[in-house]
Amino acid sequence: MHIHPPKIEYFDIDAKSNTDPKGYSRGVDEYRLTPHGLYMARPMPGHPDMAHTESWLLPAHGLRVTRWTWHPGHERDYDLYVDVAEISSSGSVWKTVDLYLDLVVRTGRSVTVLDTDELLAALDRGLLPPGRAQWALETTYRAVAGIAAHGHDAERWLAAQGTITTWRRR
Repeated sequence: MHIHPPKIEYFDIDAKSNTDPKGYSRGVDEYRLTPHGLYMARPMPGHPDMAHTESWLLPAHGLRVTRWTWHPGHERDYDLYVDVAEISSSGSVWKTVDLYLDLVVRTGRSVTVLDTDELLAALDRGLLPPGRAQWALETTYRAVAGIAAHGHDAERWLAAQGTITTWRRR
């Protein structure tokens, strides 16, 4: 397993750009700022599996909730991919620091936690302080419990807390 520092991503509303952890900047079709977070939609040019991505950055929840549109024949058996992340903003630029843990949500069926091994390895190697690791674990377990309690529906759980997520039509 390749252990890396937490991945940082930038979302510049004014520039309509999204800069990934490797420093690649891509154009964004839509940003939508709401009281509970930032919505982003952009194409995935050149990606072999994904055609389009939509994400909600939800600072109060410590989550980035993503829905992808897949190229035909590359579909996945889940609806939402959720990253546990520290989310901040300064002016028109939002920043996420991905804290390794991810949730795969199969709406109405299950929620699965991924990459606990990565979080523990980063903690062991000093790439993540214990307090941040604890926050990431607590955030993960709170989300899993909430999603499961709402019929394995992340959007229902978020809505019950006043966080409404809307997506583009497919």
